[in-house]
Amino acid sequence: MAKKTAAATAGEHGNDSAVPVARTAAAPGELAVRPGEDPWTAAEVAEARSELMEEVGRLRLEITSAEDAIAGLMRDSGDGAGDDEADTGSKNITREHELALASNAREMLHQTERALGRLDAGTYGLCENCGNPIGKARMQAFPRATLCVECKQKQERR
Repeated sequence: MAKKTAAATAGEHGNDSAVPVARTAAAPGELAVRPGEDPWTAAEVAEARSELMEEVGRLRLEITSAEDAIAGLMRDSGDGAGDDEADTGSKNITREHELALASNAREMLHQTERALGRLDAGTYGLCENCGNPIGKARMQAFPRATLCVECKQKQERR
């Protein structure tokens, strides 16, 4: 019988991260913290969950708004007859800007939903690269963090 790797096992459970195998419904005090940090309290976990849920709602509205704006731009663009080059260029830039905003919002929504999934699975606060705790303070400042400071610095240097 072949051994399963942590990544393969995580993939079977629909988790697209390299975090060690997820537990189900971890208690707040079981979430990862760095040495010397106080464990997560139920109130802190509830606050993190609430912030993430609010962010999901805000991002979904932002995506809908951007998609509506894109649809309006596409509808209003017509065939461009009678537009000079500046008008056509301006419309293209505006359309590209709206597409970039929508794409960015979709990516942030994906990250936020993954953070909620990791919170539910008990792997919230574990670095997806090295598996070490990210740090409670970092998670509270940036709830979508997936890498510890050391791994994030290595990634940015590449």
